[in-house]
Amino acid sequence: MEYFSYYAPTYARARQKFLKAAHRTGARVFSHVHDRCRGPDGEELAIDVACFGDRSASRQLLVISGTHGQEGFSGSPVQVAWMTSGALTRLPKDVGVVMVHALNPYGFANFSRTNENNVDLNRNFLVRGSSALPANPSYDLLHEHLLVRNWTEAELERIEGVLAKFRTEHGVDALFDTMARGQYAHQNGLMYGGKEREWSNLTLEKIVKETLSDAEKVAFIDWHTGIGEYGKSFFLCFNEHGSPLFDRACEWWGRENVDGVRPHGMARPNYTGLVFNGVQRFLGEAQMCGAVIEFGTRGLGMGRALRLDQWLRRQTDIDRDAKDTLTADMMDAFCPLDGVWRRDTLWEGVKITEQALQGVAAW
Repeated sequence: MEYFSYYAPTYARARQKFLKAAHRTGARVFSHVHDRCRGPDGEELAIDVACFGDRSASRQLLVISGTHGQEGFSGSPVQVAWMTSGALTRLPKDVGVVMVHALNPYGFANFSRTNENNVDLNRNFLVRGSSALPANPSYDLLHEHLLVRNWTEAELERIEGVLAKFRTEHGVDALFDTMARGQYAHQNGLMYGGKEREWSNLTLEKIVKETLSDAEKVAFIDWHTGIGEYGKSFFLCFNEHGSPLFDRACEWWGRENVDGVRPHGMARPNYTGLVFNGVQRFLGEAQMCGAVIEFGTRGLGMGRALRLDQWLRRQTDIDRDAKDTLTADMMDAFCPLDGVWRRDTLWEGVKITEQALQGVAAW
């Protein structure tokens, strides 16, 4: 099939493609229907799971799409393409595969990064307990100044001025960390991690317990877009640097791709509440090796797209043509319409998936 056959314009169509491919390739399929909200046209929202191979196998590959809603439009096609690529006919013995589709079905269906509570799920997987939520004092100072009042060039220039002043005073690494690490005080802000565990968080723990309870070694991929060179894969491995698990990720995907990479040339933020860390905890004693894998789009220009996403969520009476135009611009930042980008990232994603599968099989 040509690359464009795997892409879909809506969550409902992407879900249909995933489920069709899963059933056709003999998967055991489970659907966790969201019981708190529905899609913009009243459609059912769900996290769908497709399992292949020996469910009691000691080695498993776990692949997640749609942690950030809009990015599911890139991650979902990779899952479908891999399922239908013939790879399953070569599935190694004592290896299973678990495909989790649309971890954030609300964001996927509504063309938004965040979920129904404006929570960034990739900041929601904290260890909850008696300790206070992580602080981000620099973001607290910037928050009110970063809220977009009207989507005009003058307003966007004002915000760029705020960011430039902070960058001059504190440095580019400090600004990147402030804006990306996560914050837990402002629900209407960027990278909001939430006060409590979200439905998707609780559901993913259930999925891990149901499908990976016998696993001893797990390879992990969480598909994302945005960071990195346009159309190229960018690996964020959160196994401890220099550990055997980190070195294993380097073996699978190349040390030059995994070790020492700097997002946009800057120091990696001190991310909090990552899905990666949550899955590690859910697995208990099992070892997990893997990465958040991005496909680069607009580089540092993603900040504008993130602000546009948040501004659009707050609009209730915007002109329909204006909304559609701005939504198309915002979505192009997360899953470009460019056919070359889609073709290259799709087949690169299939290759990366196969590298992880062969890696965990040899582990």
